[in-house]
Amino acid sequence: MKKALYASLVLTTLLPFVSAQSAKAPPDFTGTWGTFRAGRGGGDAKLNPPPAGELVLKPEYAKPYEARRAAEAEANKRGEQLATGGSQCIPYGVPTMMSVAVYPVEIIQTAKQMTIISEAFSEVRRVYLDRPQAPIDDVAPGYYGRSVGKWDGDTLVVDTIGIKTSVNGYRGMPHSDKMRITERFKLVAPDVMHDQITIDDPVVLEKPMVYTLAYKRMPNYEMVEFVCDNNREYVDEKGVVRLKVKE
Repeated sequence: MKKALYASLVLTTLLPFVSAQSAKAPPDFTGTWGTFRAGRGGGDAKLNPPPAGELVLKPEYAKPYEARRAAEAEANKRGEQLATGGSQCIPYGVPTMMSVAVYPVEIIQTAKQMTIISEAFSEVRRVYLDRPQAPIDDVAPGYYGRSVGKWDGDTLVVDTIGIKTSVNGYRGMPHSDKMRITERFKLVAPDVMHDQITIDDPVVLEKPMVYTLAYKRMPNYEMVEFVCDNNREYVDEKGVVRLKVKE
């Protein structure tokens, strides 16, 4: 009798705590986020993202990649720009759209979906929070692939597959149709968010590529329409962006 009474008292004491823990809502990432860089003019440097890992491509991919980087460097010395997807009004896609220059991203979060909108090019991706991931071979390749997310404590883990091979990855890296991107979204401070990105591609990479983006919340910021409508430039036979000149 005493044991039963004791067990009942313990259960009664713990139930409110268990219920509170179960009812605890996940972090809300809703809002507009700009690039965060502390150490210059304010901000806690401890909140800066860790250094990016090493990009190690397999030999057959490393050689053309390095040749492209060398050509870019030479073009820059001449004051020229080699053509990129962005210069041709082609969407950046995932993961590059998560950080384009100083343009912010906006997040709209509900119980079933997190929608991410980049101000650059007005690109949109959707992360489904209530569905399992599909087999990689069943996803039609696209610029944004198929993203599903699940909560790991206070971290949202997002799995993305189905990025078409013409979409460049980190620093223009090539990839295969087997590439898988894992993101871990986490608030490291009330208004600072990290997005740790891991790119895994058994065909192209010797090891996964890991880097982290940091964002600062921008209260009351209104996103600006950005439509790429470029009729002033073209790409010549050497891949250099040229300005059209009226004859």
